[in-house]
Amino acid sequence: MYTHQKERNIEVKCYDLEHVEQVLESIQNNFSKYYDEFIKSEAGNAVTADDVKKIAGNLGVKNVKISDKINQKEKFINIIKDSIGSFERDREKYLAIFDEESLEEYEDDPQYFKSTVLKNECPIIHSTIHNKRAKELDKYRYEFNVSDPNELLRVVSNLHNFAEEYYQEIYDQESYDQINNYKDLGYGILDTDDYTVYGVIGGGIKTHMLYKVYPAVFPNRSRDAIWALWYLTDKNTFGCKQDSEFLMIDINKSITQQNYFYPYELFAYYAHQIFQMLKEKADSIDVYLDLEYRYVFVDSFLGYVAQKHDEEISFLKQQIRDGGFGYA
Repeated sequence: MYTHQKERNIEVKCYDLEHVEQVLESIQNNFSKYYDEFIKSEAGNAVTADDVKKIAGNLGVKNVKISDKINQKEKFINIIKDSIGSFERDREKYLAIFDEESLEEYEDDPQYFKSTVLKNECPIIHSTIHNKRAKELDKYRYEFNVSDPNELLRVVSNLHNFAEEYYQEIYDQESYDQINNYKDLGYGILDTDDYTVYGVIGGGIKTHMLYKVYPAVFPNRSRDAIWALWYLTDKNTFGCKQDSEFLMIDINKSITQQNYFYPYELFAYYAHQIFQMLKEKADSIDVYLDLEYRYVFVDSFLGYVAQKHDEEISFLKQQIRDGGFGYA
């Protein structure tokens, strides 16, 4: 079993600017291939010409003529509408949790905040706790049950305070997209103890919460997003001794998982740069991307990349056993 210290570490070289540039270059080299498929399929929601030909072939129909012409602008706009609609579906619940007055009131009853607000009203925590089919989540359920309500409230309040200050005082819409160094984004503090309840509110859950409230500035470091980075970098290790920085491999159990503990400050920078690639494509076909939903579009793209490799990902994860890696 991994210790928290091991879980939190990646190799030091992964923070080197030269290494970061190598990773980014690989993402840039693979971006167009996935982007083209992303648009053609409307993020996996539409039937493409290739799909029709494949189905026809399976039915024994030959020489099917399908136009390869696509209206990129129309399809991109459809992706935008669908992505924002899906994002907004449960957003109000996260906004309610991050309400400053409510957080102050919960100080009188931290147990209520834990057992009702987080357990039943926070969608990502609720779905994680109540997913009885996934045995590997037993560890998360245990950690949540034994967690300190005061610590949970303190960390969520810290997340709220940081997010509010960042969005209102640090974030500048005009200069944000010009940042070209991960350190200048200023997200490193989110990887520290003050913003973490180990086993309960870790990188995946806290960044999802931040993303749901402030999608303009906080990308969603989801499971799919980390897998997507592995594929966007062609599974390259970039000289890392422990294999890819985006994976956690337990050789004894033959388990491969995405790195649940991948540093947010690095992930956020790669997400930030992927948005620049998406925006360049959008600008070239006169499609407007609302910057208030900046990372919703990135999340949709990364989700699509992971979806393209769903069978392989399922194979790599299929040997998960009790006591596997947590989701926090």
